[in-house]
Amino acid sequence: MVDTDRIVGSAKELGGKVQGAAGDFVGSNRDSVEGRFREAQGKAQDTLGQVKDTLRGVADNVTDYASDAYDRRDEYLRSGRQAVGSRVEENPLIALMIAGAVGYGLALLLHGRR
Repeated sequence: MVDTDRIVGSAKELGGKVQGAAGDFVGSNRDSVEGRFREAQGKAQDTLGQVKDTLRGVADNVTDYASDAYDRRDEYLRSGRQAVGSRVEENPLIALMIAGAVGYGLALLLHGRR
């Protein structure tokens, strides 16, 4: 869906180009400057519409990814458990050291240094 700012901005930009060119053609400095100003306003509004469209698309994608992750949470949890379990079985001492370091870090965060 195209944002209305893109349509209005493009129309202003085109109108500004025409007004600026007409001002240049007839030698009207006022119309030329006014046309360039309207053209810049239209370009800015069009850019704003593009940003809105992009953010809307990103929000839709994030929603889709989050929904997919929520739907497949059990599968992800099961595969994660299996991966961690196999790593712990391969290297139990390293897993114990990592768990101790994480526990120590959490204790520091919760209680702070005094």
